[in-house]
Parts: sequence; structure tokens; C-alpha cells
Amino acid sequence: MANEKERLFTAFPPVSTEDWIAKITADLKGVPFEKKMFWHTTEGFDVRAFYRREDLKDLKTPTVMPAEYPYVRSTRMDNEWLVRQDIDVKDLKAANEKALDVLGKGVTSLGFKLKRDQVSAEGIATLLRGIEPEAVELNFTCCHRVIEQFIPLYIDYLKSCGVNLANCRGSFNYDAFKKQLVKGMPNAQWIDQAKNLMEAVKPLPQYRVLNVNAYVLNNAGAYITQELGYALAWGAEYLDKLTDTGYSVPEVASRIKFNFGIGANYFMELAKFRAARWLWAEIVGAYGDQYKNETAKIHQHARTSEWNQTIYDAYVNLLRSQTETMSAALAGVDSITVLPFDKPYKESDDFSERIARNQQLLLMEESHFDKVVDPGAGSYYIEELTNRIAEQAWGIFLGVNDEGGFTAAAEAGSVQKVVNASNIKRHQAMGTRKEILLGTNQFPNFNEVVADKIEIREKAACCEGHDCDATIEKLNFDRGASDFEALRLSTERSGKQPKVFMLTIGNLAMRLARSQFSGNFFACAGYKIIDNLGFETVQTGVDAAMEAKADIVVLCSSDDEYEQFAPEAFEYLNGRAQFVVAGNPACTDMLKEKGIKHFCHVRSNVLEMLREFNQTLGVN
Repeated sequence: MANEKERLFTAFPPVSTEDWIAKITADLKGVPFEKKMFWHTTEGFDVRAFYRREDLKDLKTPTVMPAEYPYVRSTRMDNEWLVRQDIDVKDLKAANEKALDVLGKGVTSLGFKLKRDQVSAEGIATLLRGIEPEAVELNFTCCHRVIEQFIPLYIDYLKSCGVNLANCRGSFNYDAFKKQLVKGMPNAQWIDQAKNLMEAVKPLPQYRVLNVNAYVLNNAGAYITQELGYALAWGAEYLDKLTDTGYSVPEVASRIKFNFGIGANYFMELAKFRAARWLWAEIVGAYGDQYKNETAKIHQHARTSEWNQTIYDAYVNLLRSQTETMSAALAGVDSITVLPFDKPYKESDDFSERIARNQQLLLMEESHFDKVVDPGAGSYYIEELTNRIAEQAWGIFLGVNDEGGFTAAAEAGSVQKVVNASNIKRHQAMGTRKEILLGTNQFPNFNEVVADKIEIREKAACCEGHDCDATIEKLNFDRGASDFEALRLSTERSGKQPKVFMLTIGNLAMRLARSQFSGNFFACAGYKIIDNLGFETVQTGVDAAMEAKADIVVLCSSDDEYEQFAPEAFEYLNGRAQFVVAGNPACTDMLKEKGIKHFCHVRSNVLEMLREFNQTLGVN
């Protein structure tokens, strides 16, 4: 059998990279290989169409084993992650009942968000009644002004339960840079606060208290390398400033928790988490070879992105969050939170929360993602992405160091400026559909209305008890879909739904393709689409449009036929409705000279064009 296999493989001689490129170039029929076979990423580097074994020869990452420094493959020898569900505590007893319920449904990590007046010995006892602290990870978020009060009360509660504190694990969500990044306010006291918390948490060796909440950068539209680069600088700031006050490197590193977002770029997100393990280990290891061990292991929690979530066609959020969860799970993070699909527009209910839990459980129990450590290892593509993302993120990290560290950068607003610029750039990409959100700016559900399902939420008051007047630029958390949603909601709430009539004529294939494209184009604003099988003459098509009381008439034909049909249709319509040509024909300049202004095609700015039509048609 072995000889047969050997003969089989020798029948297929190896093909060199040069031979592959020559074949691809021939198939491209003269188009340069570099033009068509490279992907120019928003992360600042190019990705080739294919990679081969030779591309790994100068990379160190494929030679590292799992649980081996610098931990690019994994910090452990298994891939079991914790399934986390967060609970916004409005009523302590109800939150406790909910926690006990979900613990029986696959949850292995709980997150509680507490109000100031709930922080008391009685409140903690009520919240945690019946929960075994040694069996489940417990994570707490509360106002920074009371977190120092909360920790000793929590420790007293654990002692009263008779548990071994060394076996309890979890976190207290102290974020030294929330004020600067989210509220636009300086936080000069963060080092003193962090020191107090480090002292308070000493009886709990497996609890982390210094949080790098990089997911806020993700939710603000940061690119992958920006999220990672700034996260590394953020964590290094904790390490630098607190070791300067006398704490050892292991004491500080063991208290840092990285909370990352997960974006929609499947393989890049997977590579991001691998690069994060690697680079953080290098940062810690730079303090001395004696720390190139357990001390250098990063603790990564991941949560699906809010940037990608949409109000329209909200069930598509499930598809986005599922691939995001897959990226994080395959990358070997320590725990994952899947946000419910209805989070952008209402308080999540039992159904959406159950689905969110099950998204992780399916990956564990049916797809067995927890059974293989770092399955992406050795993949030429993923190894290359890991290295390129690491290079770009490291450059950002060094840039923050040059500014004087993360505190200086955040308080100067430079981090916020960069991320907000990315937010603007990504919104522009949404407007031109270079970045796609299915169901929002591409292939919308024509008949969907959502205004009635949106729950209005009151803006939360500042927990410090005073007005949060920003003195620093804040992060902008407008989701990717927000502009299109505002546009479509304007249509819904105006009580007027413009009618768009497809005047299809001429070449059958082209008119059908362009009517479908134009229908999706105008449905992004919630307009009513009236499609047709085709007309024999321009006049009959325009007459049918007027009979249908169309507000917009879209001429759908081939480029060659527009030179005749477009002027004819425009003149016969005579201003009775807005006129649009579907496409970008060679005769565009000539058509513009005749007074035709509107053309919809793949290079159009969909958002700006639809905003213009809303204004023209009185949709406010």
C-alpha cells in the first residue's frame, strides 16, 4: 500500500510558484497579476490570492507549540472556553433567579452589571444566593466610585460561604481609561485607584481587576490592527505604571484582563487573537527572561461586535455574530459573550438570549470547536495574516509609546481621533457599499418596517452625579448601519413611501439585471419598488409609470441602447417624475447635456443619492 501511494504521488510533479503565476496571468488575459490578485486591506497591508509553504520559511510562528512561549498558538493545551452571559441587574432577586436559570442551560461564566445602590452586603447575598463561586466564573461591573467598596464586601460574602478563595475566579471591571475614551474626561487619579484595587483583590489570586476594554474601540469602528495596537499599549500602561509603584511584574500581569471585540473579518479576527497572545508575551518577556512563563500569558475575553449589528433585517445579526464567535473560538480565547441579535433596538428577551447562548453551545457540542487547539496553525494564509497584523499593531503600539504612553495619548485625544477617523471612513465605505451590511445597504427586505419595534431608552445619568462635560474628544459609537437606518426610518415616519417604477426595455439580460440592482438600490431608503417584465416602447413604459403614480422612473436597459432610449424617455416624462438611468454608460456626458442628472451604478454613493431624493421628494 505504501508503494502504491508513493507511485500515485510521483505521478503529480510539483508545481512552482512561478508556474502558478504564469498560469493565472494567462487566465487573466493580459490583466496584470498584481492588479487582480492582491487584496488591498484596510489594515494597511496587501493580501495575495494564494500562499505556499515557501512563504512560511522566514516566519517563527509555525515553529511554536501550544502553551509554549510566546504563546501564539495557545496559552493552554485545550480549547475549552467559558460561555459567558451578562445580566443587567435591575432587581437583585430577579437577577439571581435569571442567573440560576441560565447556569442550567450551558452558561459557565456570569457577568453582573450593578447599580451603586445595589452594592451592599445584603445586595451581594441576594444576588449570589444559590450560586457556587468555585464552580462558575463571576464578573462584576459597577461604578468606579463604589468598586473599592464592593470588593471587600464580596470577599466577606465568599468567606461566609466557606469557599476556598484560591479556587474562585472572575473579574472586577475597573477600566482606567473609560473616562477619557468614552466620556471625554481626564482621569488623573487612575494609578491611585488601581493601587487600591490591587490591594483589595489580594485575597482572590484568580481575580482580574485591571481591564483593557478594547471592545469599545471595536464598537467605535476601529480597524483590527488599531484595536490590537491600542490594546497592547493600554495593557502595557498598567504594567509600566504599577510596576513603577513597587508591584512586581507577575503581580500586575496576573490582574490584567483583555476584553476584545470580534469583527466580521473571519480569518483576520482569528489571526488577531493569535497575534495578541504573541505580542503581549513579548511585552511581558521584555521585563526579563524570568517572566517568559505563565506570567506572560494573556487572558482574553471576546464579545461580538456592536458595530455590525443592525435594526433592519435583525436576524442577519445572528449570521454575523455566529461567524464572529467562530473566529474567537478557533483562535483559542478564554471566554466569549455573544450579544443578542435584538440588542440595537430593544431590551433583549428570553428568546434572543437563549439563541445567543446556543450559538456558542452549537460550536462546542455539535461542531466540537473545543476539541482542537489552534486549528489554524500551519495554514499558510493564517500564519501570514498573524504576522502581518502583528507587524501593523506593533507599529501602533510603538507610536503610542512615542507619545508618552497610553495615558498621554488618551488624554490628548489622539487615540480617539484615529479611531473616529476610521469610523468616518467606514461610514463612507458603507455609503458606497464598499463595506456591506446585508439587509441594510445591500439586499434589504423591501417590505420591512421597524419603527414600532424600537424601544426608546432614556440616556443614562452620569454615575459620578454631575454633568459629564467632555474636555477631550470622545469615541463615536455610531454603528455602521446608523446612517442607512436613519434614512429609512425617515421614510417610515414621514407617512409617504415614494414609488420607484422600473421602466425595463430593450436587451433582456441587461434590463433584468439593472432592474434588480436598482430595486435593491432604492429599497435601502424604504421606497416602494414597482418592477416590470418589459415594455415595447418608451412611451408605453412612461405611461404605465404615470398610471402607477410613480415618484421616480428608472430606465433599465443596456449601455448601447441608452443613447436612444434615455433622451426619449426623459423628454416624454417631461418632469412628471424624477428620472434615473440605471448604469454608467459611455454616453453619460451626452445624456447629462440633455438634462439627465441621476445615474445609479456600482460606483454611486448610495447614501448621498438617497438622501438627495428624500429631500427632493419631501421625505423628512
